[in-house]
Amino acid sequence: MQSTLHYSFSENADSDYLLVIIHGLFGTADNLSVVKRHFAPKVNVLSVDLPDHGQSAHLEHFSIEAAAEQLYALINQFKKARTGILGHSLGGKVAMRLALTHPQFLDDLIVADIAPVSYPSRHDAIISALKSVDLNSINSRSDADKSLQSVIPEAGVRQFLLKSLYQDAGKQWHWRFNLNGLANSYEAIKGWQSSDAQFSEPVLFIKGGNSDYITASMQSEILQYFPAARAHVIEGAGHWLHAEKPDAFNRVVEKHIFRPHQA
Repeated sequence: MQSTLHYSFSENADSDYLLVIIHGLFGTADNLSVVKRHFAPKVNVLSVDLPDHGQSAHLEHFSIEAAAEQLYALINQFKKARTGILGHSLGGKVAMRLALTHPQFLDDLIVADIAPVSYPSRHDAIISALKSVDLNSINSRSDADKSLQSVIPEAGVRQFLLKSLYQDAGKQWHWRFNLNGLANSYEAIKGWQSSDAQFSEPVLFIKGGNSDYITASMQSEILQYFPAARAHVIEGAGHWLHAEKPDAFNRVVEKHIFRPHQA
């Protein structure tokens, strides 16, 4: 499958390792820039906008499986002697699906605060709030922020979403993410397609100590697909753990990808 994903690639001529970084729902590759800045001096880094996000193509229907295949096609253009994927939230689901579909393709998998399970609806209010913003009448991000406040009281969440609001050359406001497409595909986004596949390489699941996206009840599902999985909890962090505790997050990722490997 031909990949139409937007990406940035930071080449490191001294490394034979490629770290692929994938953001979560309603985000862009820039959301993980703190991770990219940390690792670019050490390894090759490929930062990707998922389909329907950032500057990647908008689709009629988003699916985790199709996104994984597009990512696979893109990574094939840059693959090094060793390749690892770090995915946060929805990006973690896409990374897990790629690892299960092409298990010989990856050496490392790091999953940030998500599990291979179907989740209840968590974003209905956010989707409704985003749809309520009249992009034809606002004059600034501040106007959009005020429109979101009544439904989304957390300033940090609003600022995260507003990073994807931009003006075109004609001064018209748009969301970079495909709001209607993602809303229509939300069942697939929050779901998980079960399979008998396994990825036997070591997998690191990083959980925010204040987040409930990974719970003890999900351990059996995690081990079903990733029998060599281990978990690390970053205390004091929520779902956006890489932004809330960047030093701790980068340290645990670095320890995993630079661990001793068997010959």
